Amino acid sequence: MNSDVFAGWWKQARGQAKSWWGQLTDDDLDRIEGEADKLVGALQTRYGWSREDAEREIDRRMGRAA
Repeated sequence: MNSDVFAGWWKQARGQAKSWWGQLTDDDLDRIEGEADKLVGALQTRYGWSREDAEREIDRRMGRAA
């Protein structure tokens, strides 16, 4: 996942992230700061997903094929 592409997407999607992943806190969203690895880690922590599952979910939300 290209970090520049993700950072741009995150600026637009941050507001929707709470509806997509309701277990993420406002602190989680602040901490992510547009970095894909931080979002992956937050999803793993909050949902108990594997890294691959978290990455697949992010790709799905970004509108890309898994």
